[in-house]
Amino acid sequence: PCFLKDWELHVHFKIHGAGKKNLHGDGLALWYTQERLVPGPVFGSKDNFHGLAIFLDTYPNDEATERVFPYISAMVNNGSLTYDHSKDGRWTELAGCTADLRNQNHDTFLAIRYSRGRLTVMTDVEDKNEWKNCIDIAGVQLPTGYFFGASAGTGDLSDNHDIISMKLFQLMVEHPLEDETVDWTKIEPSVSLLKSPKDNVDDPTGNFRSGPLTGWKVFLLLLCALLGIIVCAVVGAVVFQKRQERNKRFY
Repeated sequence: PCFLKDWELHVHFKIHGAGKKNLHGDGLALWYTQERLVPGPVFGSKDNFHGLAIFLDTYPNDEATERVFPYISAMVNNGSLTYDHSKDGRWTELAGCTADLRNQNHDTFLAIRYSRGRLTVMTDVEDKNEWKNCIDIAGVQLPTGYFFGASAGTGDLSDNHDIISMKLFQLMVEHPLEDETVDWTKIEPSVSLLKSPKDNVDDPTGNFRSGPLTGWKVFLLLLCALLGIIVCAVVGAVVFQKRQERNKRFY
């Protein structure tokens, strides 16, 4: 198990096969979980896990989706969430990005960094020898003492999922004094989100955009706009009155 509070994992991988036009799948998953790898339906591993999963999904199960595959996504679970394959995990996805990582003739890499509650995922799949940001989420709580792992699934199709190397690095980061009293092995995996992942909808670029405004959101926007107009009107009236009084003094 890993007892580092701040770490960075570099994964050298290769996903390849002869299948064309979506006749391949399903993809690769990287895990940081309480349980050692247990076979299951989520890219070859168990569902309702405790911890972090990074999915490198190469097959679109949701025919209505507009996102472009292959698609990388992140999920944090405390054991209560179920991964929905039919929707490509969209309802439990924290963030994601499109990455052209399959059938490349050069080396492909993924970096996962966790430091002071911030989860960052970067890719190097364009043969440029530089990291490209994919996911950046604050407010992520992950305990220590969990296990790293990798799994893959093919469903009714086929593909090759190769893990060439996995390298873990410790990050030297200063923490507040109050963190010294925390038992990091007892932390519950969680994320402090400003909005639920279910509020997200697909964007043709493969990223998220906010969902349509609901009635109460429109009401709040109109109310704020009205208050802004009133404040501007009051300030304008006060300024105008002071100018009038100042002009009278010169007559």
